[in-house]
Amino acid sequence: MACNSYTLNGIELGCKDHMGGIKQVWLIDESDITAVTLNTENTEIATITVATSAQFKAYKFRKGTANMVSTATSDEANGTFSVQTDIALQFNKMETAKRTEIMAMCLGNMKGIVLDNNGKYWFVGKDQPISASAASGETGTAFTDFGGYKVTLTDNSKEMPFEIPASVAEELLN
Repeated sequence: MACNSYTLNGIELGCKDHMGGIKQVWLIDESDITAVTLNTENTEIATITVATSAQFKAYKFRKGTANMVSTATSDEANGTFSVQTDIALQFNKMETAKRTEIMAMCLGNMKGIVLDNNGKYWFVGKDQPISASAASGETGTAFTDFGGYKVTLTDNSKEMPFEIPASVAEELLN
């Protein structure tokens, strides 16, 4: 009995053209997404349908201050498998507008799009909504210390985040 639709095909050695980190994140309330479909090979997001008046909100941060990490966990005894994706974001300067946004992330249920530094878009929140699993506000001690907010958004899913073709993502985000 086949328990999944994935088969081993091998991975070639890639070129040295990868950059770490992420450029930008867009979030939307979970209730504002009405449908998500995969392409026929179940390898990429084909469409994301958003409620009429809703739109993804952009979150910008300084380069080198954000990342996304997906960790797969399997338990043979329980017959379970899941993937946790954490998106760590850092926003400079403590101020009311940012505090309010961090609180919305902490208390909300969202879905999101992450743009990495390689120009690839990734969808998070496909199986379950994402929400903040950690957040902090920091003043720093020395004049040159970081001061601002840090937040970790967590997605628990059946699979690693699916790529969204640039044409699909850019249509949603413009």
